[in-house]
Amino acid sequence: MAIGLLGRKVGMTQIFDESGNVVPVTVIEAGPCHVLQLRTKERDGYEAAQLGFRDKPRRLASRSQRGHVAKLDSKRSKARAKAGVEPLSKAGCEPQRFIREFRGSIEGLSVGQKLDVTQFAEVKRVDIVGVTKGRGTAGVMVRHNFQGQRASHGVKKVHRHAGSIGQSQFPGHVPKGRRMAGQYGNQRSTMRNLKLTRVDAENNLLLVYGAVPGPNGGYVMIKVANKL
Repeated sequence: MAIGLLGRKVGMTQIFDESGNVVPVTVIEAGPCHVLQLRTKERDGYEAAQLGFRDKPRRLASRSQRGHVAKLDSKRSKARAKAGVEPLSKAGCEPQRFIREFRGSIEGLSVGQKLDVTQFAEVKRVDIVGVTKGRGTAGVMVRHNFQGQRASHGVKKVHRHAGSIGQSQFPGHVPKGRRMAGQYGNQRSTMRNLKLTRVDAENNLLLVYGAVPGPNGGYVMIKVANKL
């Protein structure tokens, strides 16, 4: 069973299926991912695998980021070793740019193992998690697709305003969650049940039919769909 992969959205293209029809697809560079840590029920209370994607130059990585993937000598590590505390195993790889956890069974996984797109060879549907494009501060017509107010009959310079936002004497306040102007985008989004059209193991690419959140170059998490 595939635990999941981290990747980067490359862009869109189109391919031809077996019937000769043109299919628009999103190209995702997925993996290879290093297994950095394993969470266990005995130690952490839950099972999960922490994966890292894309190497980060050591000159740009902090000491804590380098120590997360490789053993570094320090006063604390020496003191813990002297006290008999067994250190956690390290992946022994370069510092990683994008690190996320995937909850689920960790059977067959080990720290330092490399995961690639071959684990999705038999998978038909995937869920993709990413951060949507940030569009800054927007009004209600752009952010929530409001109709706006009329263009005549007493409406003066408020054609794109929201209009009334509350009630009268009762309840006497603006209800929580009222859709108003504000920040648009730059939020975590999960697109479920996307069709996995093709797996290119040679180039570490996944071709997905459906909308993938985020801009080109944005990082994403790919999981096996759990709601078919």
